[in-house]
Amino acid sequence: MEIFKIQFSAADLKVIAPELVLTIFALFVLILSVFVRRQSRGPLGYTALVGVVIAFFSLFLGIGKEIKAFNGMVTMDPFCLFFKVMFLIVAFLTILASLGYTKREGIDLGEYYVLVLFATVGMMLMASGVNLLIIFLGLEVMSISIYVLAGIMRDDTRSVEAAFKYFLLGAFASAFLLYGIALTYASTGTLDLAGIGEVLTRQAWISSLPIVIIGLALLIIGFGFKIALVPFHMWTPDVYEGAPTSITAFMATGVKAAGFAAFVRVFFYALPNLQAYWTQIMWILAVATMTVGNIIALSQTNIKRMLAYSSIAHAGYIMVAFVAGNELGKSSILFYLLAYVFMNIGAFTVVILLGKKGEENTQLADYAGVGFKHPLLAASMSIFMLSLAGVPPMAGFMAKFYVFSAAVKARYYWLAVIGVLNSAVAAYYYLRVLIYMYFREPERELAVGAFSPSAVLAVIISVWGVLQIGILPSTFLALAQRSVQFLL
Repeated sequence: MEIFKIQFSAADLKVIAPELVLTIFALFVLILSVFVRRQSRGPLGYTALVGVVIAFFSLFLGIGKEIKAFNGMVTMDPFCLFFKVMFLIVAFLTILASLGYTKREGIDLGEYYVLVLFATVGMMLMASGVNLLIIFLGLEVMSISIYVLAGIMRDDTRSVEAAFKYFLLGAFASAFLLYGIALTYASTGTLDLAGIGEVLTRQAWISSLPIVIIGLALLIIGFGFKIALVPFHMWTPDVYEGAPTSITAFMATGVKAAGFAAFVRVFFYALPNLQAYWTQIMWILAVATMTVGNIIALSQTNIKRMLAYSSIAHAGYIMVAFVAGNELGKSSILFYLLAYVFMNIGAFTVVILLGKKGEENTQLADYAGVGFKHPLLAASMSIFMLSLAGVPPMAGFMAKFYVFSAAVKARYYWLAVIGVLNSAVAAYYYLRVLIYMYFREPERELAVGAFSPSAVLAVIISVWGVLQIGILPSTFLALAQRSVQFLL
């Protein structure tokens, strides 16, 4: 008697082609690392880069089609396609920034690149999953990889502490999310997102049951941890500061984008009938996240911690669009995340370039006089800081403009006002970096190691992305709008 049979077709494999490519290359890098000597591990990173490029081209197998695979648990649609391109950009820039950095810090291990690729696979599953189990599977694949990457500098107590904190709190948050999934299944009888939405529409009385409301609250907690919403943000500054800087950039962009991808798909696709309940919660979370992130960032003297609290504040800005919930709001979430990828990875890569072995030079005082000693690097950092502050014509300005416009269009006037006021507060600590670089005398000679050509390339690509999205935003917004059509 046949009890269990796995069936899939070539069409199913096309849907997960990028994930398969990254998995194959991750395993290849892992095997290759066994045969490569410690002194010549450069090819491992370049092999991972090739894998990311091939995974990008494999995306074209699904363009123009909307396909569901593996019994409708995974999909290829414009929404997940947008996010998969974003995740591959994040992985590509992270690996570029890592090639010289890992060698400098003595962590040029095959496992480093393997875990980056596996984390990217998890992110992609979170974006393409239309079943709560697939989304949770992607979340765990991503999270476990990031836990290890955060602590990969085993001789650095801060790195080990960061990994331990992230693991403990991450496991706790995953339990909340899993319990929320269980309660949602118990109340609707399905884990399929479309099925959940159908049940809640057909049997509207279910929406008011306590078990559904509790399940909704637990889902918000689970996702809120991954995107660092207040009050689920406590892990962020310590983990961002302690983790290797390249992995901090990876977490601040890829992990946040993956969390929002799943968040948007679950809440707008499966739970729109509960919008009356979760909109009020999101309103409070958006205000608290923006305000707390910006206020605490004001007092930070370590640039990695400052950018950590900045990332919390930016999650709050994105939540403004989430609360708006209209067409512009949904598309501006995607636009904002894409802009955030370039300006944040670029900023962290500059931090990498201004450090050396044993001295990360992450204090603001270390940046005094950098504008004259390293003018091109300082100019790049200025572009990233101005973009994060929302100064035109940078990408950050257009991202905030669309987010706040969505709130105004949805008549959340006070939310938009609070967002604008928070942006004004944030300008202080971003501009402070420029003041140190151009208007402060250095207290000591800044010792900087040799610049890695690959990291310089990552900065150049990031600058291009920030300016391109800021000056010609309509193309990217149109892509974002097409990507969220199924949510309307």
